[in-house]
Amino acid sequence: MEPFARTINAAKKYVVSSTLDQVDWNAELVPGELAKAVQLLKREPGKGLLLGGVKLPLALAELELIDEYEFVVHPRLAGRGPTLFAGLSKHIELRLVGRLEFGSGAVAMRYEPERWPFGL
Repeated sequence: MEPFARTINAAKKYVVSSTLDQVDWNAELVPGELAKAVQLLKREPGKGLLLGGVKLPLALAELELIDEYEFVVHPRLAGRGPTLFAGLSKHIELRLVGRLEFGSGAVAMRYEPERWPFGL
């Protein structure tokens, strides 16, 4: 966990919120309309953007702004809590592009959305 903690602490963070007017922890608020703001962030140099939560991934999936999905499945059943992508208006077909198993039993899987020509 220490390498992860050091990495996340040092990383620049962007916060999407309609209620906050300031943030901390090396973060800045994403200004204006979500789609335009994310498209601008995606054009900046770097290794891409990582996101979390439940509402933001749903909003970005609806806008077709997610280039890669990474899901980490942990060997624990919670039985409660929010559901990722609940309310998604359409199916998104995904293609597996990578898989990594950890000694803990967790499995990370990377997917890219299938891009259908002509909006099919």
